Amino acid sequence: MKRMSLVLLLMLAAATYGETQLTVYNQNFAVVKEQRLLKLEKGENELSVTDITAHLEPDSVVLRDVKDADAIKILEQNYESDPLSEGLLLRKSEGKVLDFEVTIPQTNEKKIIKGKILRSGYVPHTSAFERYGYQYEVSQRAYASPEGGGQPIVEVDGKIQFGLPGKPIFETLDPKAFLKPTLLWRLWTKSGGKHDTEFSYITGGLRWEATYNAVAPEKGDVFDLIGWVTLENMSGKDFENAAVKLMAGDVSRVQPAGYGYERRLRAADEMSASQPQGVSERTFEEYHLYTLGRPVTLLDREIKQVEFIRAANVPAKRIYVYDGFKVDERYRRYSDYDRCQEPQYGTICNPKVWAMLEFKNSKESNLGMALPKGKVKLYRRDIDGRNEFIGEDQIDHTPKDETVMLYTGNAFDVVGERRQTNFKVNTNENWMDESFEIKVRNHKKDEAEVRVTEHLYRWITWDITAKSTDFSKKDARTIEFREKIPADGEAVITYTVHYTW
Repeated sequence: MKRMSLVLLLMLAAATYGETQLTVYNQNFAVVKEQRLLKLEKGENELSVTDITAHLEPDSVVLRDVKDADAIKILEQNYESDPLSEGLLLRKSEGKVLDFEVTIPQTNEKKIIKGKILRSGYVPHTSAFERYGYQYEVSQRAYASPEGGGQPIVEVDGKIQFGLPGKPIFETLDPKAFLKPTLLWRLWTKSGGKHDTEFSYITGGLRWEATYNAVAPEKGDVFDLIGWVTLENMSGKDFENAAVKLMAGDVSRVQPAGYGYERRLRAADEMSASQPQGVSERTFEEYHLYTLGRPVTLLDREIKQVEFIRAANVPAKRIYVYDGFKVDERYRRYSDYDRCQEPQYGTICNPKVWAMLEFKNSKESNLGMALPKGKVKLYRRDIDGRNEFIGEDQIDHTPKDETVMLYTGNAFDVVGERRQTNFKVNTNENWMDESFEIKVRNHKKDEAEVRVTEHLYRWITWDITAKSTDFSKKDARTIEFREKIPADGEAVITYTVHYTW
């Protein structure tokens, strides 16, 4: 048998150099890209890599020589994701006699007793729960749960007991034990020596989100907008001086079937003396990529915030929206046909009027950069110059030149009233008439523009046969009236809709 040239290289032989690149997606995963210098002998080599995240996806690993794509091949890759723990050592000690340190309660004296591990009670492969589903998880947990008979079983002085008699003391650590998640590679190279390589992989445990603070002056609706990027690292690895990119958009990922998928459905460095660079943004495929202007150190279990946008004097418009329709729970179990012919359906009134802030994401508004999805907190300065919180809403991914509407809460001094004034239905000739009267009262000291939204929910074929004022058609089953109501004034809107089927 031909002898293979196998060289065990420790982590120092796969040292990183250059800048680590980190692309974090707003779907709770990231791509890690590192440059590594490998010292290899011609032929086959063995290499262990331990400075990786605890949530690495093994099938996403890419290793290539930056100068010659065919210079290195991965013959085998093993991913040891179950690092050393007391439970794992107990399992490896099954059938063996161990020393246990026991504390005597009366004297607080410690003594050593011996016990034979008959069963460890250790639950392996917890990382596979999501992949293999609920039944697999139940079976695995049965090894460790008391109900499943999975407690440790130890023989002490010829007697059997459930549970450990004390703190286990193990022998010297096995050289093959893994203290961290580890990648074991069997590599082949056509030429020995140093190889500059690029190593990349997808990992969980990293996320980012955008949040915004909008501050309006004491009067008026021109506001200042400050945007934060919040980075969270729960990956099990520190990233120092990493070049960070943030991907915004709905990137498609194949989701595993089974229990885990169902559960998800329910569900700083020193500053430079010069002016620091902000965040640049560009289109990438069907998404938007944001690049932080300076390297970032992101430690494990750390949450870091970086400012990515600051815009002053963004013009906005205060509007009010009245949607008087309220869902009537009495008809939830009705069929669509029966519900739509029920005279009282849709007659419950919602008196609340929404207060909205509308602005355009454009250069003319001192913005114009694609805004990633995130929460917006709104503040207004009081007469003492201090900011007071007035509401919070969330925006979706918003391209430039699109209009943004923020819901700040329900208006206190503007109220609505909606009532049905007439209803007729002729099932023989397949038609229906319905009339409404909507009143909106403005108790403010200033004029208020109110957009009155009406849903034509009874049927898809309709015609407005009478109206007190003009309306606009928002979609196939929604119309909108706009009224400017003077201070301490009232607007009355009436209309009749004729349905046919």
